[in-house]
Amino acid sequence: MDAVWMLPVLLMLPLLLWTSSTFVFYFKKCFYVAYMMLLAFIAMPICILKSGGRDIENMRVIRFMVRHVKYFLGLRYQVSGWEHLQTDGPYVIISNHQSSLDVLGMMETLPDRCTMIAKKELIWAGTVGMICWLGGIVFINRQKTSDAKNVMSDAAKTMLADKIRLWVFPEGTRNQNGGLLPFKKGAFHLAIQAQVPIIPIVFSSYNNFYLRKEKEFKSGSITLKILPKIETKGLTADDVTTLSEQSFGIMRSAFLEISGQTVQSNGPSTH
Repeated sequence: MDAVWMLPVLLMLPLLLWTSSTFVFYFKKCFYVAYMMLLAFIAMPICILKSGGRDIENMRVIRFMVRHVKYFLGLRYQVSGWEHLQTDGPYVIISNHQSSLDVLGMMETLPDRCTMIAKKELIWAGTVGMICWLGGIVFINRQKTSDAKNVMSDAAKTMLADKIRLWVFPEGTRNQNGGLLPFKKGAFHLAIQAQVPIIPIVFSSYNNFYLRKEKEFKSGSITLKILPKIETKGLTADDVTTLSEQSFGIMRSAFLEISGQTVQSNGPSTH
């Protein structure tokens, strides 16, 4: 009897996927979350057996497990500027932040011995939170400035001691309004305190395929542009604002450039 009831549902699924953009939006979103949870569940024992627990080397496993997800969502990535990641030693990567889909682009370019700084709430996201913890992700409490500063200070020391790289979203929250939000200062304090370079990575706009308000999630192409490193040697805390503004200007120009190219190659934006 259950099989009989399931038959109409299975028959309706391709019809809805073909005719309803809203259904496609929610279907892809639910699939993405559920599949990432499943992949995290599979990766957990692999990471524990490989590294014995929490270790930044587990990001290699996570990167390998996640990189194919783009194909199920109909996404393509075009990456330029690979030479700028050929930098020895620790550095801070900064990138713009549009949605949870940024994780897929991140895994396209994530260098070895690199993890990220994320909001503390992520650790409670089921198996995804656990795999983030196993991957050495640094969690900060955005509600308490003093705690966040302490975490950043400890992260700077860890970068130098363990020769790791950290990925930071300086906007601090997701933004799909066709530009970049003003940068928070944490990433720049971190880079200056550790005296390591900053490497900006810019994601083109998702508006040509992903519109949250309009409930559209089509296939699409994302351009990632890795920009030349910005040195911080010799800079002090007094230079944080200037460094932040310089980075914002460079990334905003790149964002407008590559978003225009992406929109042109994939049809006009509907936003």
